Amino acid sequence: MAGVIQTTVRRSMPASLLLRVRHRSPGLANGLAGGALAAGLGLAAFTVLVMLLWVSSPYPDSGPGGALHVAAALWLLAHGAELVRVDTLSGAPAPMGVPPLLLAVVPVWLLHRAARDTAEGGARDNAPLMPGRTAWAGVVLGYLAVAAPAALYAAGGALRPSWAWTVLCVPLVALVAAGTGVWTAYGRPSGPLEQVLGAVLPRGARHLVLGPDGRPGVAARAAAAGATVLVAGGAVLLTVSLGWHLGETRRTFGRLTEGWSGWLAVLLLCVTLLPNAAVWAAAYALGPGFLLGTGVAVTPLGARAAPLLPPFPLLAAVPDPGAGTGLHGTVVALPLTAGVVVGWFVGRGAVTGGGRFGVWTTGRTAGAAAFAAGLCGVLMALLAGLAGGPLGTAALARFGPVWWQVGLATAVWLGLTAAATALTVQAWRLRRSYRRGERRADRVVAPRRRPALPRAARKERLPRGTWFKRKPGRSAPVPAPVAADEPYLLLDDDGDDGDDRAHGAPGDLRDLRDGTDPFDVRPRPEPLDDLPTPSPPAAPGDTEPRPPA
Repeated sequence: MAGVIQTTVRRSMPASLLLRVRHRSPGLANGLAGGALAAGLGLAAFTVLVMLLWVSSPYPDSGPGGALHVAAALWLLAHGAELVRVDTLSGAPAPMGVPPLLLAVVPVWLLHRAARDTAEGGARDNAPLMPGRTAWAGVVLGYLAVAAPAALYAAGGALRPSWAWTVLCVPLVALVAAGTGVWTAYGRPSGPLEQVLGAVLPRGARHLVLGPDGRPGVAARAAAAGATVLVAGGAVLLTVSLGWHLGETRRTFGRLTEGWSGWLAVLLLCVTLLPNAAVWAAAYALGPGFLLGTGVAVTPLGARAAPLLPPFPLLAAVPDPGAGTGLHGTVVALPLTAGVVVGWFVGRGAVTGGGRFGVWTTGRTAGAAAFAAGLCGVLMALLAGLAGGPLGTAALARFGPVWWQVGLATAVWLGLTAAATALTVQAWRLRRSYRRGERRADRVVAPRRRPALPRAARKERLPRGTWFKRKPGRSAPVPAPVAADEPYLLLDDDGDDGDDRAHGAPGDLRDLRDGTDPFDVRPRPEPLDDLPTPSPPAAPGDTEPRPPA
């Protein structure tokens, strides 16, 4: 063995580990890149907007460095983080925690798209998806890797982020938005929602919410429709009130700033706060109203004067101070309409959403309507909490609706209206189906369940169910198994012809030139014409043979 020379070059330990990680976790690297790209695009969008306003301003307060600090702070505010203004007249720091909901759409949408594209991996319909947890973790870590330096950079400006809110809100938004993106890439399975509800709900109430008859999906769609009606109705109320106070709205523009650049900046600020104002108007229609400072409530029953209100165009839509009138009481039509919409969705699903379990009973329909009203209350409470916040200290410590009051009022209004509407819609649709000659609901036979037999204990470990389970429609087709002794019908390599000729195998072209049959096929014999024609068969009862024809 002394003459053997080793020619194999072994990789070093760091190089082999790096190559192993690169081959085994390509999804994590793609997720990190996608998350970092989403954060970079969001920061770039806010930077371009702030720099345009800074360039067009005739009296800028600071240089380009200050504008970049403001852009980073606004990007954090869009995530729900509270900002602190240090250069106040009193010298005390003043918090600013009213995030514009329209600006929050930018980071949420970028995170959603990044997680969805990472999970899909550019794959087509029949290609396997990337593991959901890997894509989710990669996008979140990549996003936070860019958000941390941005928060540190924003801390050196006039608007500084509150570290408690920044550490809480930015990772939470990244986790939720990236999770919905991965969930969308996997076809929106119901497993994650059912597992969360099963862990949150008490044991006695799980059978009322979770079931194979489609109640969770119907209730979720009805709740989303109800929240959409409430917010859209709030936008309509806001538009009507702004038109009613049109003169005051115009005067506020002139009192705030001068010149087209200042008017454009105020207009852009109003546009970004329009979703917030729509949620405020929906809270006003629901009854709890909103606060314009500590102890200054505005409800349909009456409004108190707020002496510290700045001249702002959207605040011109606030009702005049005093007791409420009959015109203010007409806003109750909005929650009634939302309850009817929720009940219509539930009533339609009670007839068509049961599948093989037939039409829902009256109790199930009413329970689904109440569950949908509760979900809508949770959504409206979340929106109310995000649409408000502090604008200062003391009297300006609270602006906007109180989230728990809005959620409770939504559940009460919609719970009463949706249940009655759902039962009415269900009865009406069943009556129409009976007129067309379909089977009655009481004749629908429930599926017969087989008794559960005791199974033998398994020694091997069963696979545990995952949240992001691939649907069968998008999985790659499994090739059919090939037997080990199945002969090949076609050879891909033609280099063995010489061996066949050496062993005397048939198929050589030289045998054809010699006139011999290489495959040893015997010729077919000629037909014989001299054989006698057989006689016809004898009839029954005939004993003598007939002569040949």
